[in-house]
Amino acid sequence: MPSRVVHVATGNAGRIALRHLISDPRFELVGLVVSDPAKVGRDAGELADGGVLTGVLATADLAGALASRPDCVSYCALSEMRFFEALDDLRACLSAGANVVATSPVPFLYPWGTLPDSIVEPFEAICREQDVSLFVTGVDPGWVNDLLPMAIASTCQYVEQVRCSEIADYASYDGAPVLFDVMGFGRQVGDLAMQFRPGMLTAAWGPSIRQLAAGFGIELNEITESFEHEPAAEAFDVAAGHIPVGGVAAMRFQIVGVAASEDVIVIDHTTRLRPELRPDWPQPAQAGGSYRVEIVGEPSYVVDVCPTSARGDHNYAAIASAAGRMVNAIPAVVEAAAGIRTPLDLPFITANGVFSTARDRVN
Repeated sequence: MPSRVVHVATGNAGRIALRHLISDPRFELVGLVVSDPAKVGRDAGELADGGVLTGVLATADLAGALASRPDCVSYCALSEMRFFEALDDLRACLSAGANVVATSPVPFLYPWGTLPDSIVEPFEAICREQDVSLFVTGVDPGWVNDLLPMAIASTCQYVEQVRCSEIADYASYDGAPVLFDVMGFGRQVGDLAMQFRPGMLTAAWGPSIRQLAAGFGIELNEITESFEHEPAAEAFDVAAGHIPVGGVAAMRFQIVGVAASEDVIVIDHTTRLRPELRPDWPQPAQAGGSYRVEIVGEPSYVVDVCPTSARGDHNYAAIASAAGRMVNAIPAVVEAAAGIRTPLDLPFITANGVFSTARDRVN
């Protein structure tokens, strides 16, 4: 019997996840919640660009959608600028007796040590009371710096350091709120956006570092953060908008887990809006962008991950990987023990139900 799912949000990740839910026989879409009034009343298939009509019409009423008693809610609403509103949404879903898979809020990837107990414990309590689970994932933060390094390190005799890198050109990424408001592209150097205020990098990527530390049995002394910004020498436009002269056009930042005075877990991001900027910074393994996991140990590894897609470029493919990881986790999360779940306590999530031929695949 397919899992009955209510889906929330049809932005960059949400639209991809919605199309997956509609096309995959493991799931029955029973509700769709949107925030844009222009989308209310439109068919889910239309909003997913899926080429089919589902009979499920978009609503702005989360409580009404939850009245259908879904097995699970797939939640793809942005939370960077509305953290507490997102918490309210998750609380409502769990309290209604629905399991939740989500791409945000990011700290719930592994909230222990990042969020105060006053936030974490009430969510654990709701999960226990309703016998439901919450699983938050993504790409980075997400599977690139939890699933992948742990899988690779499982072949090692010892590990000294794990480094997870995203190296990408974001010029084609059209998410203006994230690009400009959160990351601060286009701002004059020194005019720090939300992401670069003290502690915010750790709030976003610290959960991944803490989860890796827990998986490897490492006791961290501290988590440090650092960043560099490169200004634009000339004005130019990107998919999300305009970059003025002197505005941030490239950035590199690192979040580092330190144990016994050694940098043992490193998350390293290099993001450009033009590929020629800062050639001394890490370069991707494919044009546009890639991910890299480096393990120093025995044996040592350098693993480059180069996402591509028939529907878009490297940025689209990366987003699609986050949406796919979330949706494919639904069966495991529905069956999981109650509570906030992570890759450390979920079963290994496989491609069961994903394989299809070109003849029978719904495009």
